[in-house]
Amino acid sequence: MYVHSIATLVPETSYPQHTIGEIMLRGMDPDSKPARLLKRIYAHSDIDTRHSVISDYADGKEGLFLRKDLHSLKNPSTRERNDRYREEARSLFSKVGSKAIEQAPDVERDDITHVITVSCTGFFAPGPDFYVVNDLSLASSVQRAHIGFMGCYAVFPALRLARSISMADPDAVILVISVELCTLHIQPTEEIDKIIATSVFADGAGAAVVSSRKPGNQYRALRMDSFSTSISPDSEDEMAWNIGDNGFDMVLSTYVPRILEANVPGIVDALLSESEYARGDIDHWAIHPGGKAILDKVSKSLDLPTGALDGPRDVLRNYGNMSSATIFFVLEKVLANQPDESDLVFALAFGPGLTVESAILSVV
Repeated sequence: MYVHSIATLVPETSYPQHTIGEIMLRGMDPDSKPARLLKRIYAHSDIDTRHSVISDYADGKEGLFLRKDLHSLKNPSTRERNDRYREEARSLFSKVGSKAIEQAPDVERDDITHVITVSCTGFFAPGPDFYVVNDLSLASSVQRAHIGFMGCYAVFPALRLARSISMADPDAVILVISVELCTLHIQPTEEIDKIIATSVFADGAGAAVVSSRKPGNQYRALRMDSFSTSISPDSEDEMAWNIGDNGFDMVLSTYVPRILEANVPGIVDALLSESEYARGDIDHWAIHPGGKAILDKVSKSLDLPTGALDGPRDVLRNYGNMSSATIFFVLEKVLANQPDESDLVFALAFGPGLTVESAILSVV
């Protein structure tokens, strides 16, 4: 089963990381411990730019998040944030889905038989799966599924589902789309774990076309060889995503990088062993860039060579952590670098649980 194309998209509005740090400092005592911590975290995040559907700060006008004085911050209700999600997400789902179809050789809109949408940053019904079918003028008989509220690893279950559909129906052509608008849930805070979360999350969208059709020789694609799911023991409180009164509350503990450092090598080696591979056989490491410390710990624990995570680090630098959509940016970069046929790709992401999802892909 093959990934024939990968497309990505970000909102037009972007902010330098230092600007976001200055915004988050508003209303805080600049000499307080949380303020000093915030400055240090933002300065060492390895993120240059993040995109957002929030244009208030760039426009310099009162908006959902910026008060009339253009300095102090509002803290909108969950309903107000979700209303903005509904307005913005529909367009991004359809645009990036259309882009993925256009970039898939020999695939037309009429070929799409299934749509799988992914998001953990908002809700509405009829959902994005429904509107993708309508907005792209797909057949009304297209089968739909939505994977919601699973966090940063959710594209892996979506691709695994697409793979299963393709195995059951060789004629199926599946459009998988992820849209995450994480910045809608950023809140002024002095809590350490929440400061960390606000320092990395951003908005973005990604999509892929999957089918059992063998790709042509004129383009590179990815064959989905194997998948694995693992739960790190005693870690469910270290990364969580809950619905609060003023947006969704993200818990990203300072212990997460160390938990991954301890557990990832065993998870990676187990999947490699099942497929009769070793770490040295992997040509490309497509690791979800959850943050600088996470990439550093994963690289160290796997004893990866210098430069092995340049792709994920570049995505983190230019976009931040866009939750589940981020892995599409990383895989897109792998294909853009013109990999050799038969190169092996090890993809990995993690999220609430602490759940680790991984996959072995082959370049074809």
